[in-house]
Amino acid sequence: MPAAEDAIRARRKLTNKLIEAHAAPRLRPFFRPDVTLIVGDGGLILGVDAVIAAFAGQFADPGFKTYIRETDTVSLDADGERAAEAGRWTALHANGDLAGTYLATWRKVTGQWVIENELYVTLS
Repeated sequence: MPAAEDAIRARRKLTNKLIEAHAAPRLRPFFRPDVTLIVGDGGLILGVDAVIAAFAGQFADPGFKTYIRETDTVSLDADGERAAEAGRWTALHANGDLAGTYLATWRKVTGQWVIENELYVTLS
């Protein structure tokens, strides 16, 4: 497995741990400032401040447990500076779980992989 793929998979696992710990502010370094996020119901969240606020709002919900994202594939561009991650996600909530697929665009910025875009599709 290429080093870039290992790094992206490791960063995804770390974001899962931070979400499980409900540590919204600690997620900030994983996103570009101008990140675009399309959530499972098709809603749009623009910018890292809005993404962190959305996580904080979910973490304040006593029924929310966590999101788990499981990487299936990571594909790199020819320059090794941009990557597409595809996988499956699950949201664990006291009122019922949701699941689906996702695609994330990662970009290497000053030697670190950060999320540029994410698209989540709810399938159950």
